[in-house]
Amino acid sequence: MSDLVQAHPSGGYILDEMFVGMTAEKHVEITEARIVQFAEASDDFNPVHMDETYAAKTAYRGRIAHGLLSASIGSAVVGTMLPGAGAIFLSQTLSFQKPVRIGDVLTARVTVAEIDPESARVVLKAQGLVGEEVVMDGEALVRVPRRRRPAKD
Repeated sequence: MSDLVQAHPSGGYILDEMFVGMTAEKHVEITEARIVQFAEASDDFNPVHMDETYAAKTAYRGRIAHGLLSASIGSAVVGTMLPGAGAIFLSQTLSFQKPVRIGDVLTARVTVAEIDPESARVVLKAQGLVGEEVVMDGEALVRVPRRRRPAKD
């Protein structure tokens, strides 16, 4: 069971506010512009992502988005929603099941699976979905703040 939450009004959840089953989602359309921007940021210009003529001759039968572009949307959920501000990735595993294409709307879903209060670490289940189909899944270990930083005057 999961409880869908919104970003915390402060920008991030602290450890004591988190619970197993807490879930956040972000929906992003994969566009030509996003793929080009990601290629420029990552320096990954693999023609399976950039060249329709090349990609049409591959097993994918057309261009696909970078796998790490999809994963980066999950990273955005962790950094801005759950846990949000102050969260630090310690490790991540990913498995890609299906390609994501231009025009797909990717849902990045992050769910709290475990909480370790002593180390202030949480295990997050991460999924990428197109419609109801899982295209990517994995797990992240994240350090979470124990308290909020006081507001600056």
